[in-house]
Amino acid sequence: MTDLTNYRNIGIFAHVDAGKTTTTERILKLTGKIHKTGEVHDGEATTDFMEQEQERGITIQSAATSCVWDNHRLNIIDTPGHVDFTIEVYRSLKVLDGGVGVFCGSGGVEPQSETNWRYANESEVARIILVNKLDRMGADFYRVVKQVEDVLGANPLVMVLPIGIEDDFKGVVDLLTRKAWIWDDSGDPTKYTLEDVPADMADKVEEWREKLIETAVEQDDELMEQYLEGNEPSIDEIKACIRKGTIALDFFPTYCGSAFKNKGIQPVLNAVVDFLPNPMEVKPQPEVDLEGHETGEYAIVDPERPLRALAFKIMDDRFGALTFIRIYSGVIEKGTTVLNTATGKTERIGRIVEMHADSREELDRAQAGDIVAVLGMKNVQTGHTLCDPKNPATLEPMVFPDPVISIAVAPKDKAASEKLGVALGKMIAEDPSFRVETDEDSGETILKGMGELHLDIKVDILKRTHGVEVEVGKPQVAYRETITQRIEDSYTHKKQTGGSGQFAKIDYIIEPGEPGSGFEFESKVTGGNVPREFWPAVQKGFENSMERGVLAGFPTLDFKVTLMDGGYHPVDSSAVAYELAARAAYRQSMPKAGPQLMEPIMKVDVFTPEDHVGDVIGDLNRRRGMIKSQEPGSTGVRIKAECPLSEMFGYIGDLRTMTSGRGQFSMEFLHYMPCPKNVAEDVIKETLEREANKK
Repeated sequence: MTDLTNYRNIGIFAHVDAGKTTTTERILKLTGKIHKTGEVHDGEATTDFMEQEQERGITIQSAATSCVWDNHRLNIIDTPGHVDFTIEVYRSLKVLDGGVGVFCGSGGVEPQSETNWRYANESEVARIILVNKLDRMGADFYRVVKQVEDVLGANPLVMVLPIGIEDDFKGVVDLLTRKAWIWDDSGDPTKYTLEDVPADMADKVEEWREKLIETAVEQDDELMEQYLEGNEPSIDEIKACIRKGTIALDFFPTYCGSAFKNKGIQPVLNAVVDFLPNPMEVKPQPEVDLEGHETGEYAIVDPERPLRALAFKIMDDRFGALTFIRIYSGVIEKGTTVLNTATGKTERIGRIVEMHADSREELDRAQAGDIVAVLGMKNVQTGHTLCDPKNPATLEPMVFPDPVISIAVAPKDKAASEKLGVALGKMIAEDPSFRVETDEDSGETILKGMGELHLDIKVDILKRTHGVEVEVGKPQVAYRETITQRIEDSYTHKKQTGGSGQFAKIDYIIEPGEPGSGFEFESKVTGGNVPREFWPAVQKGFENSMERGVLAGFPTLDFKVTLMDGGYHPVDSSAVAYELAARAAYRQSMPKAGPQLMEPIMKVDVFTPEDHVGDVIGDLNRRRGMIKSQEPGSTGVRIKAECPLSEMFGYIGDLRTMTSGRGQFSMEFLHYMPCPKNVAEDVIKETLEREANKK
């Protein structure tokens, strides 16, 4: 039996380029897992093993690895920072017990860190904070701590203070022990000395240490009384308080360093062991029934209980499909059979492997608290629960956002078209935010995703990993349609030529619904003019018609249909007749109800140096953007705006030109808004022309 108190399941998450992968590399080096550190900018980082990651210097898929520090086993997931891949962060946080939020010492709290922090709050994950890159120009530890309070509304508990800054950054002072960790310039993380606090920092250290102890002892009334009487608790007692407060999410122990220069990582590893929860200290996962309602039962982390495991990631590699699972309770053994509650089918566990990025170690069994990968799963998808067939239960599933952008792809030759279907099937299993559809009229394959970069990388993976060459069409925005006026109407469907015919008459009201309400149906028919058994057919007819709007064939949002009255024939009326009547009624009435085109609006966050603020704002206004706020920082200004997605294609290139390559931006979907008349006319014209050309 392994001792679960020595387990730490943690994730490392942050804004793109804050240094997550570099931090993971240093942790692996320090724990003896790798002997040569690979650098992100050389394309050699251990956890960035996809070719696309190595070229672009970004993390695309979360990588899992395990290592040991101070007799504790750390299961680490290095997650992507780019907004198009937040789905990877979201599903990793779902199965982790703790996290390390990395912030850039000069960039501070950047847009993506906010999104990830929000996800971590929703998943109630305890975190410690690492303010990284303190060796960079413009780095300021105290400013970032203030930003964590102001922007994230979090309570950072400062545990160390930096010695020197920018080029002079030498090490950190541990506030609890009053010891200075000083690293030499050899770049070897193990070459450090423990010294007394530098004289010029003594007052500052005492001031911050007092704050630290005051916050910590609030977790224990007895210690607090002693402290107020002038007795300082022991370091072990303070640590116990910090652990309690961190797990309760009352505060977040905050560290600093420079992962690239190998300074400041050991105290962070010690904090992971000292303050982050083990699997048994986390709120257990609620179990739900098939409709998704909580049953009141929980998956308690205990190897003796029935098996409960969540598949949180599928990855296809040269050995076949790997299913990453987090085991919440029970034990999983090679060769045994488990039940997948989502499909109702059983699956045989082929091989169990412990992952280290893309290399692996074989295991015979794994138990509650472990994160492992399983080979040989047939029909398991992200978010499915695997459990004991004799004692089934479902864990709370994951919810994924809808894609906002699509491109059409066509295989370059016949050989490619055969491989395309297989490749896309594997890619959909790996990434739940990526969807594929086939356009019935033209036979084109449509890829849908979360942003330009997301789809760009999918096409790249098709080409390199699966050897499928495709031609790519222009990106298309996922427009929607809605109506603006209430209309009362009637429709009679009649086909009566000898033998049994078809007859259905419906009187109905179509009216705009509340934004976000989708489709609503109500029947107010009395007296049996439309028999009750045909109401669902009328609803189905309207609902199925929603997929195609009357303006340009985009799906219709937010409207309500009320069935008021109608007529029927004792022989010729049937469910099919009423469904056909409803479909024809939709086509007849929607054009009269003031149809309107809706476009996706994105929440855009732009960072620009001060000299270019005017140009950036002018450019966003030209793109029909609404500026929401401007926040000056030490290295530039953050502009928050709301912009239509259709105006944002190719924005990164324009932004770099305007800001001499120093601007950055991120965007995520916000909501749908009515499209201005002139834009709507152009979109409708272009869409109808495209439809005509396909035919």
